[in-house]
Amino acid sequence: MRLKSAIWIAAYVRRCHLEGAFAVVRRRGAEEAGAIFIKISRLDGTAALYGPAPQSAFEEARPAERFFASILKEGFGEDAKVEARIAREIDFDSDLWVVEVEDRSGRHFLELAG
Repeated sequence: MRLKSAIWIAAYVRRCHLEGAFAVVRRRGAEEAGAIFIKISRLDGTAALYGPAPQSAFEEARPAERFFASILKEGFGEDAKVEARIAREIDFDSDLWVVEVEDRSGRHFLELAG
C-alpha cells in the first residue's frame, strides 16, 4: 500500500530540514494520492524540478514506493522556466502538490525518501 501524499510530504519536508535545507509546501493537493512535484532552488536564479516517474519506467504495475524523475532535460535551468512548467502542470492537474526546497548545493534528498 502506498503512503498518502500528505504523510509522504510531511516526512520529506522533515528530512530536508534535518539535512539543513529549507523546505516548504507551496501548494496542497489531494491528501490521498495527489501527484507530487519537488522544486529545488539553488538560490542563484536556477532550479530543478522533479515529478512522478512515468509509468513506462516500471516493468510491473505501480510500485508501492514513490519514484521521481527530473522534469528538465538539463537538470537545473532558469527559475522562470521551472515556474512556467509548474504552472502548466497545475493547469493539467489541479490536485497536485508542490514542495520547494532551497539548497545552495542543489540536493534533492529524494533517494532518502521512500
